[in-house]
Amino acid sequence: MSTPDRVSELRTQIDGINTQLLELLNKRASLASEIGKIQASLGSQIYDPVREGEMLTSLEMVNKGPFSNETIKTLFKEIFKATLALEEKQASSKMLVNRKPDQKDTAIVLQDGTQIGGGTFQVIAGACAIESYDQMDAVGELLNEFGIKIMRGMAWKPRTSPYEFQGLGEPGLKIARQVADKYGMQITCEIMDQSQIPMMSDYVDIFWVGARNMQNSFLLRALGKIPQPIILKRGFGNNIKEWLSSAEYIISGGNTNVIFMERGIRTFETETRNTLDISAVPVLKTQSHLPVIVDISHSAGRRDIAVPLARVAKASGADGMMVEVHPNPPVAMSDAKQQLYFDQFRAVMKALKNLHIDTEPETV
Repeated sequence: MSTPDRVSELRTQIDGINTQLLELLNKRASLASEIGKIQASLGSQIYDPVREGEMLTSLEMVNKGPFSNETIKTLFKEIFKATLALEEKQASSKMLVNRKPDQKDTAIVLQDGTQIGGGTFQVIAGACAIESYDQMDAVGELLNEFGIKIMRGMAWKPRTSPYEFQGLGEPGLKIARQVADKYGMQITCEIMDQSQIPMMSDYVDIFWVGARNMQNSFLLRALGKIPQPIILKRGFGNNIKEWLSSAEYIISGGNTNVIFMERGIRTFETETRNTLDISAVPVLKTQSHLPVIVDISHSAGRRDIAVPLARVAKASGADGMMVEVHPNPPVAMSDAKQQLYFDQFRAVMKALKNLHIDTEPETV
């Protein structure tokens, strides 16, 4: 046989082996996928590093070359990586938080008929922390002037220093409930621990999970068992995938009323408290059917740019925003620099009213 013919024959053999390898790789992936489904049903993790190590060791023991053991390990690690990616993609497609093909946006309707999502832009506003009845009553009167139906107010303040104002606790919630009832509003307040659920349920219409607790799985699972809607704040160091997974903890427990809240992430920038990741809004709207709102106070940490941030939040396609306002911000007991004066709040509301958003689909 001539040399060219021999080369052709060998290449034909390689082509056949390539086909066999492809068939075996796909068969392997199917088996691994089946294992993944069983593990998911048992609540086990998909990735098993111990099992991976055992397989690599077995391959090294039977390897007769010409590939070295290091080469074999490299090749099979890529196979393991591709298989894991496939299993994760399949698991992700089953997540309740993810948008299914042709699925419409979820609109969350509160007890008084107030709606978050579904084409509305809902403003949630109020003091950073509940300090007194007079303070909250003044804020409530201002919000009522604009027909705002959801008032925020922190009863507990998770502060960096244990010597700073920590909030009024349950007495603060009593004040907030009294003011909200006076003006026909709903209350949202941050929950710090699952043990607070029974007590807070007597006062709060919407629970919210703060940045520090976004990955507190015990709290998230507990909130999945209650009827009240949950605002889930993004952690300042968390990516969108992790944020979606946190929401899944709540929804998989039975509570489908989850609202994402973008509140800025930590970057190298120092001119603002955090960096508002406004791109997170359209990304979430693409990946999930749940409402998304923007916190323009904690993201910036300053009140002088509230108007443009409010415009950006609405223009991004968000379903609403949260903003802090105080009768006398300089003497506020927490986050004084970011709470708006009443006149500044009025300017924000005017800017939102005058902002026209073209909802017609773009054509390319």
